[in-house]
Amino acid sequence: MARYQVGIRTEARILEAARELLGEFGLDATTLKAICDRAEVRVGSFYNLFDSKETVVLRVVAEAIAAVDPDPAHLGTETLNDLVEAYIAFFTNESIVARIYVQIAVSGALNNGELHHRIERHHEQRVDRFRAALQRGNPALSVENATERTEILLATLNGLAFRAALNADFDFARHARATAIEARSPAVRRPT
Repeated sequence: MARYQVGIRTEARILEAARELLGEFGLDATTLKAICDRAEVRVGSFYNLFDSKETVVLRVVAEAIAAVDPDPAHLGTETLNDLVEAYIAFFTNESIVARIYVQIAVSGALNNGELHHRIERHHEQRVDRFRAALQRGNPALSVENATERTEILLATLNGLAFRAALNADFDFARHARATAIEARSPAVRRPT
């Protein structure tokens, strides 16, 4: 039991060290050595708990996303507004971690097969949740139509997040809320 407790404390120190370093120096300067030095753990202890620096960074991101989840038990009670507000809260309250997530999604997932798979799986999970919430709000929508609206909504939110990552003055929340209104509208305008 004592060994288990030591592992939990070591894991927490590593995660906290990564969180601090990401906030202070960004993704590129948050090296495995820097994490281990800050957490006061040896590299071997790190690898007993995590596969890579990327695994730790993604865990930090996942914890930040979970902290704003409107339905953490995944009971299917969230509305589309709840999910959009959670998206806004993540990018507003955890702006550094959110920017790192965008950086990983844009560059890391293109060059790393494991990251690509994880980012793609996360996107598919978001599509499922947003689609289900959209259909709860409008049961007349077919799965196909709700999925199409959800993909457009998430692509727009991701684009807005990218814009916000580049420009701190960009009003991400206002644009995100307007996008959600459009997704819920009775008829989605189609290009002619």
